[in-house]
Amino acid sequence: MKKTALVLVGIIIGIVAGIFIAQRFMSRIPGLTPTREQARKFESILENAEKNYVDSVKTRDLTETAIKAMLSELDPHSVYVPASLKQREREDLFGSFEGIGIQFEIINDTITVATPIIGGPSEKLGIRAGDKIVKIDGKNAIGLADTAVVRRLKGEKGTQVTVSIKRGMMTDLVDFTITRDKIPIYSVSAAFLIPNTDIGYISVNQFRATMFEEFVQASRKLRSEGMKRMILDLRGNPGGLLEQAYEMADAFIPDGKKIVYTKGRDASTTDEYIGTGGGEFEDIPLIILIDAGSASASEIVAGAVQDLDRGLIVGETSFGKGLVQRSYDMSDGSSYRLTVSRYYTPSGRSIQRDYKDAKKYRALQGRTEAEEGDNFTHKEKGDSSRPAFKTLGGRVVYGGGGIVPDYVVKHDTATKLLIELASKVLREFTDAYISENGEQLRKQYQTEMPRFLSSYTVSNEAISRLGAMAEKKGIQWNEAQYKTDERTIKTYIKAQIARNIWNLNEKTMVDITADKQVQKAIQLFPEVQKLAKNK
Repeated sequence: MKKTALVLVGIIIGIVAGIFIAQRFMSRIPGLTPTREQARKFESILENAEKNYVDSVKTRDLTETAIKAMLSELDPHSVYVPASLKQREREDLFGSFEGIGIQFEIINDTITVATPIIGGPSEKLGIRAGDKIVKIDGKNAIGLADTAVVRRLKGEKGTQVTVSIKRGMMTDLVDFTITRDKIPIYSVSAAFLIPNTDIGYISVNQFRATMFEEFVQASRKLRSEGMKRMILDLRGNPGGLLEQAYEMADAFIPDGKKIVYTKGRDASTTDEYIGTGGGEFEDIPLIILIDAGSASASEIVAGAVQDLDRGLIVGETSFGKGLVQRSYDMSDGSSYRLTVSRYYTPSGRSIQRDYKDAKKYRALQGRTEAEEGDNFTHKEKGDSSRPAFKTLGGRVVYGGGGIVPDYVVKHDTATKLLIELASKVLREFTDAYISENGEQLRKQYQTEMPRFLSSYTVSNEAISRLGAMAEKKGIQWNEAQYKTDERTIKTYIKAQIARNIWNLNEKTMVDITADKQVQKAIQLFPEVQKLAKNK
């Protein structure tokens, strides 16, 4: 593999930096290039506006607006990143920030702990999911916006903040003085053996700098517990670092097989990534889950596995992003991402959708939709306008429009009642339910997750209370619609209880019991074995 490591979440045009360094001198030089001539035009207008415009002019704002507009003319993924957002972006991509270590939600104007990050200072002090932060450093925290909460809770490692917490039905507040620390942001959301099977389930939420290390550790642990087959969940994963996508794919792909390659106008943006062999998981039967939120690095992994007939792809058509960005830093602390190449799957296909109409592109239009069911041979009705390619075993797959799964399993359509409950009531209801019953449930099940998973059910009395709360908020309870979505509603409540007692791993373990895509994947492993024999 060539050593160039293209950063998949890249950054803006190099010419802009030069434009503002020596424009005065360039304006006196005869025979300017077309690029410099246009730069002179921009500088002339900016200087004239600063000098003569009827009101005062903020040149920084005008310049940033111009840069954003310029990049938007290129493609939807070439974007400007202001200095104020650059640190947050870096934290997200490289996997850490400094703070107290919680994920939170605002429920009824109150900061509610969704999950304490395992190993973080809040978790070590005993702060739990469901705890409500009502004061920060003695000052009222009710009604704060998300941004204000982050500003008051984040801070440099070693500094302290005191939060006053209301827990469950307790009337008195409990104060926790938390020493801020470096908090890891994990790429692996959940990893566990699906109960009563030898199937390991691993969910990866983004391809951050630590993703592959996390993935390997989780996989080794599951293998030690008896994993012999794997479901890799990349649904909703927007991508990240190309190098991390290559590392993950290489763990599954045999030696010498092309995993992905890139082509750009410059030699430095053209590269190919080849399987090195000896990957730990080259022989494990594999199914990858994708959907419309699976983009970029997720599509690189899924595309390689599909093209090389290494496993099955299940779910819904992916996002359809086949462009690679590179990151460029500016002297004022801002940066930009510039698309520098396209990537191609092993068969030679680009899965990039048409992006001429940015609004349609962002609305996910142009993805190749397929009917639910067996799509193993990828037959299409009529003549396909998309270019055809062949997998290693000879199956036809198509370029453009994202990656179409080998088995299309669509998310269930929600009734009007479920949509309204999810948007207006369910989170508030489960929060209140856990406040009242959390301690009892914790005592009953905390050491017995398997029993909770197999035997705990949300009572009809709880559903009656949910209905009453819904009607108070103007939601008409439709019993027929409730019966249609009963399992989904009860699973949501049960999963939130699991998150309160344990953490995201256990919540996900509950969630997948009502997840038709996961349940279908479990049934498809015999087809994975057939695919392996037919290569």
